[in-house]
Amino acid sequence: MTALAVVPPATDAIALCHHMLATGSRSFALATRLLSRRTADRAAVVYAWCRRADDAVDLCAPADAGAAVARLRDELSRLYTGGAANDPTLVAFAAVVDETAIPIAYPSALLDGMARDASGAPYATLDELYGYGYQVASTVGLMMSHVFGVRDDHALRHAAHLGIAMQLTNICRDVAEDWTRGRLYLPDELCAEVGAGLLRRRLGEPVEALPRAAIARAVERLLAVADRFYRSGDRGIWALPWRAGMAVRAARQIYAQIGHQLARHGFDPLAGRTIVPAWRKAWLAAVAGAAQLAGAPAAIGHRIGGRPPRSPTRVLRFPDDVLPL
Repeated sequence: MTALAVVPPATDAIALCHHMLATGSRSFALATRLLSRRTADRAAVVYAWCRRADDAVDLCAPADAGAAVARLRDELSRLYTGGAANDPTLVAFAAVVDETAIPIAYPSALLDGMARDASGAPYATLDELYGYGYQVASTVGLMMSHVFGVRDDHALRHAAHLGIAMQLTNICRDVAEDWTRGRLYLPDELCAEVGAGLLRRRLGEPVEALPRAAIARAVERLLAVADRFYRSGDRGIWALPWRAGMAVRAARQIYAQIGHQLARHGFDPLAGRTIVPAWRKAWLAAVAGAAQLAGAPAAIGHRIGGRPPRSPTRVLRFPDDVLPL
């Protein structure tokens, strides 16, 4: 990897990244509290870069979204070829990239996913949706694999699956919100199977006019698929250092809980935004800690055996390295 022209991030830049994390994702913010300070700082920086890029596309006028993605691509290219950065989030991200050897393939793929959003690309099949999930969520997990330090490159595939699971959960939760923004992520083949094959043609209609029963059936099926990806993601946690594993377990449990909450309401995403209460998030984090403690002897064995955290040496590519599940 080409060396970056990196200026060590100032304390206020790190604080800004933690603020972006705390205000943008309470679930991930809670999980990072289980990490060491240094790792938590790096995780917050990666999140902040992702949030900054997402906001640059989502908060601009639709007609300007393509240009916003192009600016982000140019910015990323300059970071990886030694260009200086003025934005504190970019300076901090450049430092983390340099310290943890995050390959450009991952943030670049994330921008590919944002470009799909900017173009309003439809999703005809589940495989196309998995590709989108890989771009906007798995890549974050793979960057975090560098931040955390995996013990085995084989675990990267499981990290990618966990990201897809979380994104599918997001999609199920946000059907109504996405619809009001002119977006439909439920794939056409799935909608056809549940009796809503013409749903995409109805974009622009009020949410109240949508076929709720059919959408609930689609959400139920998609969450069942997400559960399979979650189970695969669980099999990769063993490759993480102990505290990082505990944080990932907590984030996984909290996200999966969104699906459980939807199930309690008949899988109807149009009944109001599904929220996991703070007390339940705290309880799920405690459960994750207990599960990680149960595996402590194995983690200690890895450490005694001389296998410290390291940066992955393999770069995953979609779909060959990720599918089939």
